[in-house]
Formats: sequence, C-alpha cells, structure tokens
Amino acid sequence: MKRHLISAADLTRDDAVLILDTTEEMARVADRPIKKLPTLRGRTVVNLFFEDSTRTRISFEAAEKRLSADVINFTAKGSSVSKGESLKDTAQTLEAMGVDAVVIRHGASGAPYRLATSDWIDAVVINAGDGTHQHPTQALLDAFTMRRRLVGRDAGLGQDLAGKRITIVGDVLHSRVARSNVDLLHTLGAEVTLVAPPTLLPVGVDHWTCDVSYDLDSVLPKSDAVMMLRVQRERMNAAFFPTEREYSRRYGLDGERMAKMPEHGIVMHPGPMVRGMEITAEVADSDRCTVVEQVANGVHTRMAVLYLLLGGNEPAVSHARPVDSETK
Repeated sequence: MKRHLISAADLTRDDAVLILDTTEEMARVADRPIKKLPTLRGRTVVNLFFEDSTRTRISFEAAEKRLSADVINFTAKGSSVSKGESLKDTAQTLEAMGVDAVVIRHGASGAPYRLATSDWIDAVVINAGDGTHQHPTQALLDAFTMRRRLVGRDAGLGQDLAGKRITIVGDVLHSRVARSNVDLLHTLGAEVTLVAPPTLLPVGVDHWTCDVSYDLDSVLPKSDAVMMLRVQRERMNAAFFPTEREYSRRYGLDGERMAKMPEHGIVMHPGPMVRGMEITAEVADSDRCTVVEQVANGVHTRMAVLYLLLGGNEPAVSHARPVDSETK
C-alpha cells in the first residue's frame, strides 16, 4: 500500500476511483443516526497548519473524529514556529510523541513532500495545501461532487468522469486547487478548459493536460461543470487586471451567463466566495451551485483518505515512501 497523499498527480485512475467509491460509503455513514466509526480508534492524527485555514482544518478535524482518531491541532501562531523553530524540529517533536499521521498545510510549495520523504518522522503525511502547488483532497471532493451530480449517486460507483467537460475560471496563477483539479480530472478522463486573463495564467500552462481560453462566454454552452476561483489578493504583489469591475464583467458568473450552460450543468466554488466579484449572489444561492455540497463532501472525502491510508486494506495513494510491514 502506498503511504502518503502529496499530490493529485500521484493518483492513478484506479486509486482515484477507489477513493471516490470509499467516499460514497462514508457519505452513507453520515446518513445514520450515529455517524462515528471505530476505524482509527487508538490512532493519533496531527493537523499541522502553518497557514490560516477554516474550512480545510475543520473538515479534516471532523473527518478524524468521525473515524474515532485522537486529534491534535497545531497552528503556527502562538507556537514554537513563531519563535523560529524549523519544520524539521517540529516534525521530530511530533515523532517523539508517537503520532500516526500528519495533515500539513504550508505556505511553501513542496513542504509536505519534504516531510514525507525525510527521516524526520515515521507517519503518514497528507497534503492539505502547499503554497501554489497542490491541494489533493480538494480535487478529490470536487471530483466526487461532480460524479454524484453528473453521473449519479449509485450509477457513479466504479465510474470515472470520462467525457465530462469541466471549465475552471479565474485566478489559476495562484491556485493550488486549479492545479490539483487539472491533474485529477485528466486522470479521470474529463476534458478540462482553463479560462482566465493572460496575466492570471502561469508560465508553462501550455504544457498542462488541459485547454486554455480567454473567452468565458464561448466555453459555457459546452460545460458540464463550471468551477469559479477566488482572486487571491493576499498572494498578489502587482496589478493583474485593471479593476474589479472589469474582471467581474469579463470573468464573473452571473445569472445571464449561467443560463448559457446546459440544463444539467453545475456551478462549483472551492470557497471562500467573494460575492459580486467572481460570482453573483443569484448564482451562489441557486440550486445549480454545489458549494454547500462540496463542504459536506469534503468531510466524507477526507474520511475516505484517512481510512485508506491508516485503516483500510486496499491500495490508495502517493509514491513518496513504501510502508514498512511492521508499521501497519
């Protein structure tokens, strides 16, 4: 069994479908009066967050507790990290405490990979977002949401997203969500198109496994799902577009634009949404918008990942390090 989940690009089609199918099982557990499973009883999971987060951290914590794991929340603010402690020293401290898994969010791209491939800690590593690089569990929950809506809850079991056309709109340059989704959706057979102003597309995007367009209106009529991205001002150090009004006019999704989509088409957003900027309130509150479903599915998806890495018997994810048989 592969040990870590560092990048969506590490997943094979079978890995991804297994996780999506396991997520469906976890979602059905959530429909029961008692939502907890004893799967990770006696296991300790640390949420190691060097960046501010609300949705992802709470989602992971809920998933861990529903699997009966012992949970430790670690934030950089107010910790030894704020006093200058390195990632290595933090990891070795956690190793001394005997943790079984580390869910890490870090501002530096590659930090989860460094942790997983080092000898600092002997624990499962799950990437909860690193810099502008990857956010694999977000891509998995997005793919699960798409499969449920576009293929069907029961019909989707064992299926991928072959032939589905997904459009990702907005600040691709700073988005780890966009990168992760392009990797995973390609693996699952979907056709992905990125739509953004040229200034918000990364260098080398021509080599990504997707198409690129600058015209949102021309892409909408053939989109099964449209994912709107937030403009990440906190990562910007220059003017990437003239004004917010101009950006919204060309790349925002309103009711008129949503009407151009196929009737079955859905609108997605990884959150947090900036209403009036990339998406209007009319669209955000419509039945076609899956934002609330994505939040719920995030807990189920992270339960599935934790289950497969720490408690399951099936192969699941990344290539960073083989499992020692004595540790499983």
